[in-house]
Amino acid sequence: MAYEKDLFSDTSNDASALIDAARTLSARLAPMRFAAPVSHVYNPLEYAWAPHEEYLKRYGSGRKRIVFLGMNPGPFGMVQIGVPFGEIEAVRGWMGIEAPVTKPVMENPKRPIEGFACARSEVSGRRLWGLFSQHFPNADDFFVEHFVANYCPLAFFDHGRNLTPDKLPANETGPLEAACDEHLRTLVEVLQPEWLVGVGGFAEARAAEALRGINVKIGRILHPSPASPAANRGWAEAAEKQLRALGIW
Repeated sequence: MAYEKDLFSDTSNDASALIDAARTLSARLAPMRFAAPVSHVYNPLEYAWAPHEEYLKRYGSGRKRIVFLGMNPGPFGMVQIGVPFGEIEAVRGWMGIEAPVTKPVMENPKRPIEGFACARSEVSGRRLWGLFSQHFPNADDFFVEHFVANYCPLAFFDHGRNLTPDKLPANETGPLEAACDEHLRTLVEVLQPEWLVGVGGFAEARAAEALRGINVKIGRILHPSPASPAANRGWAEAAEKQLRALGIW
């Protein structure tokens, strides 16, 4: 795939700004409390900080042409290992990242943290990173101009059930979105992307709101969740078609 690389040759960003921003976001979210039906809240930026920091250090430097934005961590992906859409085999095998993971202060017995030893597959991550690795067998080549982040780093559970941020009451989402919006603006300021691509409608909508007035194009691809019937009918083909229609690929 041919890109205009000369437009994106600024490599002054050494990822330290992204690391600082992630620490700031984590600290800002730490005192927030969420009422029922939320039973547990996981923040992988705390207990899975080591692999998250390694991801930022290794792949967050330099300017990016495209930033893909997900909603929040999945229970067998970033929840386990701290990397967005963190399908373990993709992170360990394709990206070459493996680092210690501890436990959240209040662990959900129905969603134990096993780190890189987790045997479950994060289907959304397998699909997303599978598409990217198909086009870029070497992860370094993908991250020259691409980056993947999540809008919200927190995972919410109603005991065994995963709750997405859009299911929280408005009085709780206000402060949460304010913190996540500010972090997203910092991310865009640092990476200076031409495109911010929401992975699903929620991420696209939050990006449009948070980045109002900022010079970045916003697009969307289908979310790869197995809960989506459309995604189960050939997600990779649909997402690639959308990227080509936008003129990104």
